[in-house]
Amino acid sequence: MKFRNVKLLDEAVTDLRAGEAFYNERELGLGGYFVDCLLSDLSSLQHYAGIHSNRYGCFRLLSKTFPFAIYYELEEKRVTVIAILDMRKKPNTIRNLVAERSTIDGTEPSGPGAP
Repeated sequence: MKFRNVKLLDEAVTDLRAGEAFYNERELGLGGYFVDCLLSDLSSLQHYAGIHSNRYGCFRLLSKTFPFAIYYELEEKRVTVIAILDMRKKPNTIRNLVAERSTIDGTEPSGPGAP
């Protein structure tokens, strides 16, 4: 089993904070639970990056607790998280955000699990 470094783009951190604010508006403390759950999902990428489905040219990890998806790109020893997005958004909006943030120049993800 490989161990990879996980890096979040600034935009992905902003996504995480926006989700936290959204859930804190719904119920005090729920935002903290949201962050804890997403950080747990993110930490799983250290070991399991590359096994997830491919969407919009990136790998997509679905959160186990909230309707959010983590979009990431995989290199040999590094995982780059480019977006943490609410799955209730329109698919075209998600597609455009992922395309704008992609660090790979129009190529498909490589590694195990890539189509």
